[in-house]
Amino acid sequence: MQYARRPFLKVGLIAAVLTLALDQAFKFWLLSVFDLAGRGAVRLAPFFDLVLTWNKGISYGWFQTTSAGGELVLLGIKIAAVVGLVIWLTRVRSHLAAIGLGLIIGGAIGNAIDRLTYGAVLDFALFHIEIAGKDRDWYVFNLADVAIVAGVIGLLYDSFVGTTAAKVP
Repeated sequence: MQYARRPFLKVGLIAAVLTLALDQAFKFWLLSVFDLAGRGAVRLAPFFDLVLTWNKGISYGWFQTTSAGGELVLLGIKIAAVVGLVIWLTRVRSHLAAIGLGLIIGGAIGNAIDRLTYGAVLDFALFHIEIAGKDRDWYVFNLADVAIVAGVIGLLYDSFVGTTAAKVP
């Protein structure tokens, strides 16, 4: 298939590269320049902290693993998912779908790089709120996770409301 027949591929690849670069640059800055490990939790707002956590599982910390074999399985799943998403990207028919897939691909690769580099995914953003005198917090996440969620939302929107969904064959 020639590139001219895949007009949205470039858009998706740019979104993926930008997502990956921002994710890895911010994680590097937090670890090496800001020294989040040395500072401990840093409150930025009454409802938001920077914290350092290492996620050895997948989304929301599910399927935690400490074995090398488990890490390889999770990495293999991630690689297979990225390959599938890239194939999908070559076939999209809208800018929104291409950007959504690019965000997901960039975020997945960013978290895979963490897993290869550190043996776990670096998470740092924590939203919390006090209810009835108890601090309730959301899971800890990173920019790659935000990109993945935004990409999924974009794909869902494009699927249900976008112009490609409105076309009748």
